[in-house]
Amino acid sequence: MINNDHYKEYMKGTTTIGMVCKDGVVLATDKRATMGNLIADKEAKKLYKIDDYIAMTIAGSVGDAQSLVRMISAETKIYKMRTGNNMPPHSCATLLSNILHGNRHFPFLTQLIIGGYDNLHGPKLFSLDPVGGLNEETSFTSTGSGSPTALGVLEAEYKKDMTINKGKELAVKALISAMERDAYSGNGISLAVIDENGVKIYSDEEIEKMVEKIRKNRRK
Repeated sequence: MINNDHYKEYMKGTTTIGMVCKDGVVLATDKRATMGNLIADKEAKKLYKIDDYIAMTIAGSVGDAQSLVRMISAETKIYKMRTGNNMPPHSCATLLSNILHGNRHFPFLTQLIIGGYDNLHGPKLFSLDPVGGLNEETSFTSTGSGSPTALGVLEAEYKKDMTINKGKELAVKALISAMERDAYSGNGISLAVIDENGVKIYSDEEIEKMVEKIRKNRRK
């Protein structure tokens, strides 16, 4: 069993968001990494492309999360070499769940959100806890200390049939609210969408235009 106090020490920072849209999946994170009350990194990478049609967000212990990213990225490449196909998102999530559960006595102190797309099943979204608990999300999810604020925005404005274009704006809006209220989240946004064309990670310039549009609409 995980010591909850030890777990909370590592899991109190960050805001990450995953959202299912009718034509794909949206993933978004902030960029702040903290060590207690110290902002240790203002450009932390918490969003990773795992394969052509899979991406993942990380929260928690950076070293643990980066180790898992390296591990699962290698596994997807091996799968493609052996089969000639991309690993399905559900298979990727299940493999990560097995890895986490196999290390449950010395757990990876991280929470993961996996977003993917395959031609048979369309957009897929999964969340994983540190000991391998796997949940398929049919709408949206959020992790980290800023998640209560982000979830409030998502609960109020998410719609089942929303497109990726609407979804990415909502994800950015939810992150802005989280960063304004949570001291452990901030310093910019990382954003990706996964659809039938693969993983697209947005540039800082593209994201800044979305942020400006959202803040302009707030002032009206």
